[in-house]
Amino acid sequence: MDNDFDDKDRPPVDGGKLWAGGAATAVTAALTAIVGILIARGLVKVAVLAPSSESAWGGANTVTYALASAAVALGATALLHLLLLTTPRARLFFGWIMVLFTAIAVVMPLSLTADLDARLATAIINLAIGLAITITLSGVARAALRRMAETGSGEQ
Repeated sequence: MDNDFDDKDRPPVDGGKLWAGGAATAVTAALTAIVGILIARGLVKVAVLAPSSESAWGGANTVTYALASAAVALGATALLHLLLLTTPRARLFFGWIMVLFTAIAVVMPLSLTADLDARLATAIINLAIGLAITITLSGVARAALRRMAETGSGEQ
């Protein structure tokens, strides 16, 4: 194969480290959601938006928001793993994909017809969760890529 990036050039991925970091990131994302909701509701007295079954936006259930945030972090870990195994410059692509997903999560509540303070609070919480996931998993990716010296002769 005559390309600039062959499989032999790809550093091996330590899946155990990657998924352990992904699980820790899921906990971090869930806690970020909880802290954001507690600040919005408890300190600032602002509602937080979340989808309801009728497709309208109502008050967010804290546990549901936290679990959804953890699920997003695990999905992002799966995406990162796939990119690390298949894509040149995987961390660059992962960063851009996550920034764009985070932008969507920020813009969506801002486009709704609800009180401005609730829309802003939700957008800020979504931004914090997106940044927490993106930044944490970027570091996890760096740690999960094994150096050729660590793997022996460079062969698996």
